Amino acid sequence: MEESSANAQHEPRESGITRRIFLGTTLGGGAAILAGGSSVIFSTASNAATNAGADSMFKLGGDLSVNRLGFGAMRITGEGIWGWPPDRDEARKVLRRAVELGVNLIDTADAYGPETSELLIAEALHPYPKGLVIATKGGFTRPGPGQWVANGRPEYLTQCVEKSLKRLRLERIDLYQLHRVDPNVPMEESLGAIKKMQEAGKIRHVGLSELGPEEIARARKVLPIVSVQNQYNVSYRKWDNALAYCEKEGLGFMPWSPVGGGRSLKSGALETAAKNHGASVYQLAIAWLLARSPVMLPIPGTSSVAHLEENVAAGKLQLTPAELEALNGAG
Repeated sequence: MEESSANAQHEPRESGITRRIFLGTTLGGGAAILAGGSSVIFSTASNAATNAGADSMFKLGGDLSVNRLGFGAMRITGEGIWGWPPDRDEARKVLRRAVELGVNLIDTADAYGPETSELLIAEALHPYPKGLVIATKGGFTRPGPGQWVANGRPEYLTQCVEKSLKRLRLERIDLYQLHRVDPNVPMEESLGAIKKMQEAGKIRHVGLSELGPEEIARARKVLPIVSVQNQYNVSYRKWDNALAYCEKEGLGFMPWSPVGGGRSLKSGALETAAKNHGASVYQLAIAWLLARSPVMLPIPGTSSVAHLEENVAAGKLQLTPAELEALNGAG
């Protein structure tokens, strides 16, 4: 349902890049890729694109520097994204290991669990290390496992922000995202409530989810928007237009389901590139996202430390121009 479904369907693999190159290194360092409006428009032929990986940075809202490869905290909950995980200690280990590996953007939502993902983040990481950006979302209710119902009423969203602050033990949320636009509530009313919480100092920056360019532009008339979180992966390109808009406007693009749950990675180009790099197709799918655009901020998620290490290792892969061209045509 959401961004962290990346590894729900695969087992850890002994990929060359993971074992030989990455373990023991971090994501820190590297030249920053700043969000600078039209200056970040992506060219598939550029060398910078093929080398944009774990060491590259992005500035959300112009003032929040994040490593471009983040972590989605949906899968640290129970089955059906409902309740506590079977191994609560392992979930906390995953979160701590992500930070150890240099991840400084963790994406969650009040709907994950519901509530348990945010609570686990605070249990594992509070007091938070300097520079860690926790992004959360509101606007979905959870009647039961696997069920998601939008609620964009202003009074509900105001309550969501207050409760997320309490669960995460924060005074201000760095990035708060409208999880979905409620078809029964004008978007301006939903965003108006979030804007009031931002003006009250409880939200730093605001993001959106599952919207196209026209809706994003409409939202920006209400308040500044710094990021968009849409489903996007090597096999699912519905939101190419939203990505292009984000590139033009310097907004971060956070693809959820970055490897499609592993169900759609049957591309010959993907398998060939994975073999060439001694890596898994899942790692190549993440590496492609990083190379696809300098505003791309993948947030693969998992409940396993081994999967986490494999995902983060993908940031060290550097695709050749030929590989990138082949993968761009595989969607």
